[in-house]
Amino acid sequence: MARRINVRIFENSENDLWEQVEELEYGAFTDLPHGENPQQKAELYKSPQMIDYAVIDNQALSYNEITNLVEVTTIISDFYDVPACAIVNNGSPCGVALGRNIEEAYEKAFDCDPIASFSGTIGFSKSVNAEVAKHINSMAVKVVAAPDFDSKAIEILSDNPYIKLIKLNTPLEKFKKYDYKEIKITPFGTIIQDFNKSELNKDTFKVVTQTKPTKEQIEDAIFAWKIAKYAKTHSVVIAKDFKTSAIAQGHLNPIIAVEEALNIACDSSKEAVMALDSTIAAIDCINAAAQGRISLIIHSGGSPKDAELIKLADKFKIAIISTGIKNTRN
Repeated sequence: MARRINVRIFENSENDLWEQVEELEYGAFTDLPHGENPQQKAELYKSPQMIDYAVIDNQALSYNEITNLVEVTTIISDFYDVPACAIVNNGSPCGVALGRNIEEAYEKAFDCDPIASFSGTIGFSKSVNAEVAKHINSMAVKVVAAPDFDSKAIEILSDNPYIKLIKLNTPLEKFKKYDYKEIKITPFGTIIQDFNKSELNKDTFKVVTQTKPTKEQIEDAIFAWKIAKYAKTHSVVIAKDFKTSAIAQGHLNPIIAVEEALNIACDSSKEAVMALDSTIAAIDCINAAAQGRISLIIHSGGSPKDAELIKLADKFKIAIISTGIKNTRN
């Protein structure tokens, strides 16, 4: 069975309004056990473009496992060239880290929030070895995704009937080249948008404070900014040494999001960086960051209060980077 969706695209070219109808065809589908909750029906269709992947032992994936798999693969694809680990639960990141090797990356990511990682999905940018497999096998994990698994790792993890292994055959560096549409069918019409593939731009990436960050702080800020992009709005990520120590997300109140992130990070916020998915909402955020001894804040900028915020940040010797890019996500 196949399903076709006609997408009407209106564009203004040289003052002439024209319409293009794009037909998206979704191929044969598989019935899933249920949707996000047991009372919801769900189906998995083949997309017009799909990456090459394999479910080892051919175990069926659930709706929630698929959505977590998409998120975790999207995150690790940003770090395809280094050892990276991301842990996702309920469609949201709960720990991300880079390391000298895959073992270190995993330990740092798991340390961010062991409770939130319970029954989560773990993604790796490099092959999983036996040492990492032993650690994974000792905790509750639903899905593990990686470009490869060595034979001993497969043997260890296959003994656990609750873990599903996903081998990502398509190179991670090509992942974001595939079509990725977000489609919501509503009583008011069908909404379709491109996935947010924003990248930092050297023309809008600016240090706006007199306080200047170190090279290491800038690198941590870029790392944290990438994670904040995939968390739910309002998102606040605190990180240091390529390790998230707190990910606060899904708050309607951006000030509470900052305070929660600092509470989660606790002492690890000292000299760490803070990334926001949008702009700094109020001077309360700067005051809270100062109390947590944050060294640098990276945000979109563009607030009417920017001058006041920058002045206060300089008072506390906190550097601010403005990216000019909003990454809000509902």
